[in-house]
Amino acid sequence: MCTTAELSEVAYKKEKSAALRLTKRQGLSTEAALTEVLSKAAGTGSLAELVNQRLQEKAHIAAKVTAHKQTKLAARAHKQAARQPDADAWLAWFDGSCHPNPGKMGIGGLLKSPQGKETEISFIAGIGDSSEAEYIALISVLETAIQTGADKLLIYGDSQVVINDVQSRDNGAAILSEQRLKAQDLIASLPQVSLQWIPRKRNGQADALSQRAIRNAAAAANPQQA
Repeated sequence: MCTTAELSEVAYKKEKSAALRLTKRQGLSTEAALTEVLSKAAGTGSLAELVNQRLQEKAHIAAKVTAHKQTKLAARAHKQAARQPDADAWLAWFDGSCHPNPGKMGIGGLLKSPQGKETEISFIAGIGDSSEAEYIALISVLETAIQTGADKLLIYGDSQVVINDVQSRDNGAAILSEQRLKAQDLIASLPQVSLQWIPRKRNGQADALSQRAIRNAAAAANPQQA
């Protein structure tokens, strides 16, 4: 004998609606109405067989949903783990700013050793556009890394253009060819380098250093307004 809970669990939406109409028209209990509707759905089979079959189907679907969720969670965890730098890796951030664009270029960079020692980069770099400023910032970080003896280096930047360009296997953007070649040569001279794009909000230190360079240059040019 199937319980009301079991019948309600396996009944489809249309069958529940049909059972509800029976309770209203004939005054049947919920269990009796569901039993009548599902017995018709069972056809030549028994009601118990129908209930058991549908319970198995629901369990199978639930297992597939659970497995899918677990796979997604595992993939997300793997992706997050892959983003975490090695404990012995040097970390670097770069950013280039222009006021206006094109205009005066401010260069910012930060190099952090595995022990946590930080080296800041902040200077003015003449007149250019934002992509050129980003490239100069990347080159400066690479040069600083070489000078400090970094071996395993993970570089973060918010310029997708420069990160894609320096890693491209073709000629990339012709206007940036000189900077690209220089950056690629520096990368080749380091044992292990990887670049990763990050959103601007996560590149705050490098951005602040590039902005500081521009502010300092403006203050030096106009000491009375400083």
